[in-house]
Amino acid sequence: MRSIIIKSVICLFPVLFLFISCSGDKELETDILVIGGTTSGVSSGIQSARLGVETLIVEETEWLGGMITAAGVSAFDGNHNLHSGIWNEFRSRLRQHYGGASALATGWVSNTLFEPHVGDSIFKAMASETKGLKVLYGYHVTAVMKRDNKVVGALFQDESGSRLTVRAKVVVDATDLGDGLFFADAGYDIGMDSRFFTGEENAPAETNEIVQDLTWVAILKDFGKGSDNTIVKPAGYNAELYKGSCSMTVDSIIIDCEKMLTYGRLPNNKYMINWPRKGNDIYLNVVEMNREERIKELKKAKDRTLGFVYYIQTELDFKNLGLADDEFPTADKLALVPYHREGRRLRGVEQLTINNIIDRYKGKPLYRTGISVGDYPVDHHHNANPDAPEIRFPRVPSFNIPIGSLIPQNTDGLIVSDKAISVSNVMNGSTRLQPVVLLTGQAAGAIAALSVSRNINVREVSIREVQQTLLGAGAYLMPLYDIGPDDPDFQSIQRVTSTGILKVTGEPYQWANRTWFHPDSVILMKELCEGLNSFENKVPLENDLNPATTGKVIAVLSGLLAKDVSAEVKEVLMKRTGGKTDTETPLSKRNLAVIIDEILNPFGKEIGFDGQFK
Repeated sequence: MRSIIIKSVICLFPVLFLFISCSGDKELETDILVIGGTTSGVSSGIQSARLGVETLIVEETEWLGGMITAAGVSAFDGNHNLHSGIWNEFRSRLRQHYGGASALATGWVSNTLFEPHVGDSIFKAMASETKGLKVLYGYHVTAVMKRDNKVVGALFQDESGSRLTVRAKVVVDATDLGDGLFFADAGYDIGMDSRFFTGEENAPAETNEIVQDLTWVAILKDFGKGSDNTIVKPAGYNAELYKGSCSMTVDSIIIDCEKMLTYGRLPNNKYMINWPRKGNDIYLNVVEMNREERIKELKKAKDRTLGFVYYIQTELDFKNLGLADDEFPTADKLALVPYHREGRRLRGVEQLTINNIIDRYKGKPLYRTGISVGDYPVDHHHNANPDAPEIRFPRVPSFNIPIGSLIPQNTDGLIVSDKAISVSNVMNGSTRLQPVVLLTGQAAGAIAALSVSRNINVREVSIREVQQTLLGAGAYLMPLYDIGPDDPDFQSIQRVTSTGILKVTGEPYQWANRTWFHPDSVILMKELCEGLNSFENKVPLENDLNPATTGKVIAVLSGLLAKDVSAEVKEVLMKRTGGKTDTETPLSKRNLAVIIDEILNPFGKEIGFDGQFK
């Protein structure tokens, strides 16, 4: 009787991180429901709960972190120099665990590599420290509940067939493939967009349903010289699939077998096997399949990976490398879930295309509504699919993701995160990367929490309040390479550049693109007047090609506000320059940003999803 009572209590009041399957159906209520404890799901749940709103994450596996833990892709791509928000918190804990940043630079694909089980334990620790956050494991989503046009909860089921009903004020779809938005009947796209739809010159002429190759990751471990860890030869093994996997030159880098393996070398003598060329990438479009169909089809991905492992051990003679026995809690020792690079993509109130980031100041100013940042180039995996049309991707600077990419066009009560946000197929090649997805999830959590706490619809939340909340959490809005959160003027510079009053300079740069503020430079009065006029259409445009000095800035701001601001400007400068307020001295962009932020309060002016000021 005592065990029955305890089990009933556990079913009614879920305990953090307890993986159980209670018999019988259950019903729960929460303020915010996050479908999936994925990369964006865990950051979304942590952020919303930190804002004091009761949050429940429902996760299918027994791990937190999605593609960077359960899927085994434990090598971060990009954002090494963008120390933003929860991404930076997670990386700091990794550094603390392993003994510093250099201890994570074990493979050449990334500056941050780690063991997947360590990432899972860190996410669980972060979640357990977050008051108001609960996590339920072992349930997959089966339906989304709606009242009229508003999402009000979701239905789940575990492997025993027991059902879970969760009612919520706001739902975040953090699933890998956008299953939540599918069940909610929110509009979405799959595959490659036509260039005539997105306006992207490099997109194909016609749409198709081709998605990127996926990978079922394996982690190999070095069991020592002379050991033989060869797995049983997989059924249907074909060595021809893997020939050439380590005899090529890519971007002037000679790839031999040692180089191929050290691509994803992890701490503690382990190797992430996530190799795109003649490796374990495979083309399987499972997006629109039901769960049972996916499980059956994805076995092909497991077989492809096991075949590659066998090839490495036998043909390449690395018998000392065997499937790690201390990573994934799976019978075959492979990752818990596959690594999906692409699935459904929401039709949001705004769609981010590559045109928006090649020149952020041309066309619709979506950069003003940024909530997540990235610096990785556009990178698609299509080597395993000969039918995929070749697309040449232009070089891009670092970028931000607009808030409108997370909000459905016509469905209320739902926020979409992870890789299913509203971006073009081309742009997905950059927005799908791990740090970006973590930060996008954090933004989703902030939107959800403000919606609940203000008792308003998701699409009615103040964009500027969301952005300020993220700034307060140490997150970037603009991907500035030269101004980080530890800079005392970080928030001021972020607010002023997010309005476009002071412009930034983008730079495509290798595999870590940049955007510069140049805080110690000066700008011309012509540039300043143009920036101020874009914010408040009251500033006369002058062709003054002289630097912006203190006196000239006082004059233009006084004219804009119809009052004398000289005392206020001088007070700001006195605090920063030790009392020097020479009106003829050109102002640095740093000081100019702080003055504009203090005097104009740019975030006091609301903005729409399209980036236009209200």
